[in-house]
Amino acid sequence: MKNITFRQLKSIRAIEAHGKVVGAAKALGLTAPAVTLQLKQIEAEAGVQLFERMAHGMFPTEAGHAVLAAARDIEERLSLLETELNAFKGVKRGHIAVGAVSTVKYFAKPMVAAFSSAYPDIDLELFVDRRAETVERLKNRTIDIALLGRPPREFSVRAAIFGEHSLVVVSAPNHPLAGRQGISKAEIAREHFFLRSPDSGTRIFFDRFMSEIPGRVDGPNTEMESIEDIKRAVMADTSVAFLAAHSVAAEVQAGELTILDVVGLPIRRQWFAVSRTDRAMTPVIAAFEDFLATQGKEFLPDLVAAEDAAP
Repeated sequence: MKNITFRQLKSIRAIEAHGKVVGAAKALGLTAPAVTLQLKQIEAEAGVQLFERMAHGMFPTEAGHAVLAAARDIEERLSLLETELNAFKGVKRGHIAVGAVSTVKYFAKPMVAAFSSAYPDIDLELFVDRRAETVERLKNRTIDIALLGRPPREFSVRAAIFGEHSLVVVSAPNHPLAGRQGISKAEIAREHFFLRSPDSGTRIFFDRFMSEIPGRVDGPNTEMESIEDIKRAVMADTSVAFLAAHSVAAEVQAGELTILDVVGLPIRRQWFAVSRTDRAMTPVIAAFEDFLATQGKEFLPDLVAAEDAAP
């Protein structure tokens, strides 16, 4: 394997990403024959077939997965080396990939803008997705840090708190329960809820909150992927929703939604910056984590104001 080149490794990584030689060639700025040649050379060196050629695409063989894993490790190590060399020069320069769950989007843009202003030589790439996809990206090393409400337990991670968020029940201002004090869990459990999908952190805490009410977890509920869709549905209906307070702060302040005074709520949770323990703490990652620790709270919506707006 000593004759394998970086160009060949880049070619098979591109084939994996795009599923076809043509797509890989376009991404690399090469011709399709050039990429095919790189693949043939690395397969000849490895002595095994690395991809299954099918009509609807190319898919890594078991041996291909092993070589691709090594290619990712080499790319990561070279990226780390570049960062380490910059650190010796006293330079914080490089790239950082950050994954975040959907509710982070309500404060992510100003936070990323402030970080980029403080560190103009660091290119921050942000991926906002559901919790399951964000955790999978962290597991597969396609992101450096994940912003989560709960650190994953499937693999070893570092987790640093950078702020708080609250989980509440909201309704339209004209809902029969709006303005009521001390609504019991049994009473709110009779309401129709619009909820996030079962794999979201918000939904997990809803299920825990309602676990002592027999049969409540299974309904009556309507599941929606989008927080914005849930908010619109609540404003147009007589139902309620269980959401993060910061995700409804604007609507509460505008009088479009109200936070219901339910006994046992709000549930206060923390935001965590999560990274793998087997990932080196580079100067770039350290800079972002320090930024979150010292300035992260400044970008969180005013939860106190939102909760004070509850009747």
